[in-house]
Amino acid sequence: MFPERFSHLPAYAFPRLRALLDVHPAGGPPVHMTIGEPKHAFPAWITDIITRESAGFGRYPTNEGTPELLGAIADWAQRRYGVTLDPDTQLMALNGTREGLYNAAMALCPETKNGQRPAILSPNPFYQVYAVAALSVGAEPVFVNATETTGHLPDYGSLDAATLDRTALAYICSPANPQGAVADSAYWRNLIALAERHDFRILADECYSEIWRTEPPVGALEVAQEMGADPERVVVFHSLSKRSNLPGLRSGFVAGGPDCIARIRQLRNYAGAPLPLPLQNAAAAVWADEAHVNENRALYAEKYADADRILGHVPGYRSPEAGFFLWLPVEDGEAAALKLWRETGVRVLPGAYLSRDTEAGNPGKGYIRVALVAPREEAADGLEKLAACLFP
Repeated sequence: MFPERFSHLPAYAFPRLRALLDVHPAGGPPVHMTIGEPKHAFPAWITDIITRESAGFGRYPTNEGTPELLGAIADWAQRRYGVTLDPDTQLMALNGTREGLYNAAMALCPETKNGQRPAILSPNPFYQVYAVAALSVGAEPVFVNATETTGHLPDYGSLDAATLDRTALAYICSPANPQGAVADSAYWRNLIALAERHDFRILADECYSEIWRTEPPVGALEVAQEMGADPERVVVFHSLSKRSNLPGLRSGFVAGGPDCIARIRQLRNYAGAPLPLPLQNAAAAVWADEAHVNENRALYAEKYADADRILGHVPGYRSPEAGFFLWLPVEDGEAAALKLWRETGVRVLPGAYLSRDTEAGNPGKGYIRVALVAPREEAADGLEKLAACLFP
């Protein structure tokens, strides 16, 4: 026997993409623009730290994070957002943010809310762990379409009061994956006020926060502090994967109120996989350095400019505010991805693979997601081929 709650999950995006494309020959040398895996160089000195601290692989890691790592994270949060966090009670190191985004629901979602099955809100399209986390705790995932009309961010305030009153958690990603939209102060204020009114918590996925074009995105904790909101109202997640081109380091953190963090830490005591000590030491040094982040951002700025030049004529093209994805409007995402692969060898992801069908339709069906992670010349070549094939 197997649990029924996972029986209706669609295939994960990338196996689904392989099933769509790999039965067909590529129309040219493959150009990979699907997965959000940064390809820029990470700081060379990181390997020196790991080598120097390698004896730590012979010890069990600190579950919540070493004092040095938590202190470096707290210092970064103060510099970046002007937010003061107590490393002992308001932070925990993560083995990548996906772990935290999943386990936050396990630790924080009650069995019932106002006597009913709890709801967990998710933007649509979304990072797939949000939906699986909701199902794992027996909650109802409620997908709220994030479209051009809503600024590519979900309008949770449009939900009926009955749904909001049984909402326990609301996931939100800013900068948004895949659209690159950024929640401004007004958006955060409205969402936090809504959460205070209906007594739910906000799980803010901010892992793309350091890849921005014109100005750094405001943070959820920053706005919550300015509002004087309940410190347990907002829980945020950050990562070194995108900021520092270190997806393989598996280093992130969660920050929030002391009660929330205590519950997440307690769950991790039983079920977590702490980051090895040499990697925690490396991560502490990375959070303390901004020079490599500025260099990384400049490389993305060049590719943004290339995308604007090559695709600016496309009807509905929207230059992203942040992140490293293009969310390109097409008639049908699957058909466009297949045509592009068969005629050029460029691989992109159909937007519907990141979305769910709703009564208002699937908001990803008419889009493809294009990752600008490859070196500039390779990325520009892929964009030129894409434009010639899909938007001649």
